[in-house]
Order: sequence, then structure tokens, then C-alpha cells
Amino acid sequence: MFIQCTKKLLDQMKRQPEPIAGEEQPLFSWHANLLTINRRKTVVLMNDASRYPIILYGLKAGDFSHLETHIIEAIRQVWSDARMKPEVIQQYLGSSPHCIFTKTKNRKRVAQLTQICVNASIFMNKMDPEQMIQSLVSRKAAKEFVGDGKGDYYYPSKKLYEQLEGLAGSPIFRCSAATMKVTLKLRNHKIWRRLVIPVDINFEQFHELLQTVFGWTDSHLHDFTVYKGNRAIVNLVCDDESFDFPGNVPMSMETDHLLSEYVSPGTRITYIYDFGDNWEHEIMVESIDKDYPKIDPECLAGEGTTPPEDVGGEPGYEYYLEVMAYPHHPEYQTMAEWSGNNLSANFNLQMVNNQLKYVL
Repeated sequence: MFIQCTKKLLDQMKRQPEPIAGEEQPLFSWHANLLTINRRKTVVLMNDASRYPIILYGLKAGDFSHLETHIIEAIRQVWSDARMKPEVIQQYLGSSPHCIFTKTKNRKRVAQLTQICVNASIFMNKMDPEQMIQSLVSRKAAKEFVGDGKGDYYYPSKKLYEQLEGLAGSPIFRCSAATMKVTLKLRNHKIWRRLVIPVDINFEQFHELLQTVFGWTDSHLHDFTVYKGNRAIVNLVCDDESFDFPGNVPMSMETDHLLSEYVSPGTRITYIYDFGDNWEHEIMVESIDKDYPKIDPECLAGEGTTPPEDVGGEPGYEYYLEVMAYPHHPEYQTMAEWSGNNLSANFNLQMVNNQLKYVL
């Protein structure tokens, strides 16, 4: 692989640029820059064929002597975390097994790299200080629109995957996914979503997905209860204080468990969001696909608009609807102004799926 480095990065590595023999293949060529994020030395790489980023964070002086090893391992980890088939990753790395560090020579590429560095900086608050390879941030930055300079825009992740499918000659993803129906339990309204979700995520990530598909704002506490038949077998919570109020069901942190530990066809889970308003969702797992060819969660269908946050639970929601149905109601104006900032948007399948691309 060709790693075309800015002067700043080459100086940090204390090495002279190597000569390039032969024509560069954009898929196996990367541009790289050194910048500081959160006062830590950070290397941002950009694939020339797709502008897909790989981010290394918090590098020490000695790490720059082994940058080739770190880059290869970072590509392997980021793409593996994206659920890419191991054989596809190995095919890519095996096709160009060594890194040749040279200097940048294309102003257009350097400008594109600068934009990728800006995109990476957007997610600086999500940088994991304990990890050099920033897999999550790399994958999130890869889903930021970039322009080709001719008026067209694309996702670097999508473009890279197309390139790698051409290299592999077959689909490049494989994961196990669950199809499930999630119903917000209200007596007088039908509000539900049918989802396909990879099961190698933890319950905190599952919570983030549910917030997205229902249009909640993640402003309150929540928990999950998993059932085997009619018996609750575990209560998965989101904060340590929950352990001060133990119940009859074993309790555990949601971050410590993957969906794959519990879900199978017929599994029932309850998800409660906002213990004040007590929005209870019933989750029924319908099927498991062990060879799902996609990587992003997907909403297949849905019905119903989510109630506003902090409306007072189901009784408050009914009163809200009653007031909003009569513009001459004395509380109409006040409630309309309040809900203008809090009312969830009408269910829009395409919009929800566009948002889901950014969650994991």
C-alpha cells in the first residue's frame, strides 16, 4: 500500500519519503495527515479510491516507528467491526501487504484529506481515550457526505464497499440479524415498528436504535426485561444507581450483554423509556437470519406517531390530543407552542432508515 504522508507526518516519523515504483492503484493508496485532537496526536488516513477514513488516536513517540503495523491492524479492525467478511479483509491486505511511505504530490487529494480530517474532528467527543484504533469514529466519519468537486456527493463507506465487492467478486458482508416487531403499548393507538437488527450489538446500542426509530430524544432513563416464556430472566439497566433498588429479577448493566445472548425466534423483551411517563414497548423477535448480507439496521415498516416527550404518559397524551383537536380550547396556544419543540415527527420510513445508518 502507498501511504502518501504530509510533511508534518513524515517529520514526526523521522523518515524520508520512499520512491514509488509503478503506477498507483487508488484502492491500495492512502493519504495520511498528522493532527491534534483533544491534545492527542492523531493520524487520519484517507483511502484514495473512496475517501474512507481510518483514524489512529493518542499515538506516542514510539508508535510512529511502527506505524505500518498500526495501519494494517487498524484497517483489519475497523472493517471487521463493520461486519466485513474476514476473507475479504485478508484478500485486500494480502493484495498489497507492505506500506510504502512517500510524500503527497496531489493538491486535490490533500484538500480532500483536509476535509476528511474535519469530518473526523466532528466526532472528537466519541474518541475512546483507551484505544489507539478509533473504529467507531472511523465508521461514523465514513458516513459523512463528501463531494467529488463536480457537484456530486457520496458516502465514502458506500463507495469503498462497491470497490471491495469488485475486488472480491461477491458480497463482502455477513452477520446474524434478528427481525423483530416493537410495539409501543397504548390502549387507543397503534404505534409499532418492524426492524432488522444485527445481534452482535449490546443493549445500550439497541436502546439508541429504538430511540431513533420511535423519534424519542434519549432524555430519560430506561431499562430492558428479557422473558423466557412468561418468566422474566434478566433486567438490563442503564445506570449504576438502579442496583440500589433490586427486584426479584437478576439485574445487570445493558452494556455487558449482546442481543445474541438472548434473542431467538419467539423471544419477548419489554423496553421501558422514561420511568415517569412509563412508555412501555413490547419487543417480539420473529426470526433470525444467520447470513444477513447487510451491515446497517433497517426499519421495514411501521405505523403511528410517537407521543411528545414529557407529555405525562398515556393520560397526558390523551389530554394533549383532546386539546390539540380544538383550536379554541383555552390551553391550545400554550400546548401548541410547547409541542412545537417536543412533538416527534410523523413516522417517515425513509427518514428513519437514513438516520439508522449513523447510529452504530
